[in-house]
Amino acid sequence: MMVTEKVSSQCEIRRGTSPIILGFPHTGTEVPPEIADRLNDNGRMLADTDWHIHQLYDGLLDNVTTVRATFHRYVIDANRDPAGVSLYPGQNTTGLVPQTDFDGKAIWKEGAAPNDADIAARLRDFHAPYHAALAAEIERVRAIHGVAILYDCHSIRSHIPFLFEGKLPDFNIGTDMGKTCDSAIEQATLTVVEAAKGYDGVLNGRFKGGWTTRHYGRPETGVHAIQMELAQSTHLQTEAAPFAYDAAKADRLRVHLKNILVRIEQIAPGLKR
Repeated sequence: MMVTEKVSSQCEIRRGTSPIILGFPHTGTEVPPEIADRLNDNGRMLADTDWHIHQLYDGLLDNVTTVRATFHRYVIDANRDPAGVSLYPGQNTTGLVPQTDFDGKAIWKEGAAPNDADIAARLRDFHAPYHAALAAEIERVRAIHGVAILYDCHSIRSHIPFLFEGKLPDFNIGTDMGKTCDSAIEQATLTVVEAAKGYDGVLNGRFKGGWTTRHYGRPETGVHAIQMELAQSTHLQTEAAPFAYDAAKADRLRVHLKNILVRIEQIAPGLKR
């Protein structure tokens, strides 16, 4: 039986023997009191959480490894470049330690926004330990199979004018224009998405894969990475507080998510270098 282990105050790990690793950088809601005290009322809502995504994927694939950050992205964003380089130059986005929420509204009390020293401390205490744990699991899985596939799990509201126009597709596949994984993984995922009745999807649209996908996805080394950004309308009752999980919606969606993971796992043996 697989057991989830809280290996530190920064992340939880469930170790399995599948070639697939599920990453959850944005489902955590823990904020240390000294940081929470600096958030304003808007920030304390933690609205930009990837609500219930670890629950959505739970049990879809036997023996899959999971690595989940338990801290909130307002503490520090585990899916951003530690050097602070923008993922999408020229487009609105949030940074390593966000100054605003996804609507462009301030999340910190006046005069309480994190400074350079705060950011350096959070890189050391949160961002680095999460990625050390994720990198260790990738290496462990690659040692077993000769290949490791990181599937990074995300969600976001389907309407956010500050970040994108119109409605976001239900499935948003990111591979940094095919750079982060073998084309067979990309195509298998896209095939399931295109066949999913009642849903729409896009490959490398507004979301092309965050720092995690781009950093670890090195197919030539046997490590492949793909990001799935789901519109929250696919599995939440409403995309507003209290962001409640909709079991009926989720169950319909889980059929397709499982199909994606099973197909990717089947491909893995053929990806060995």
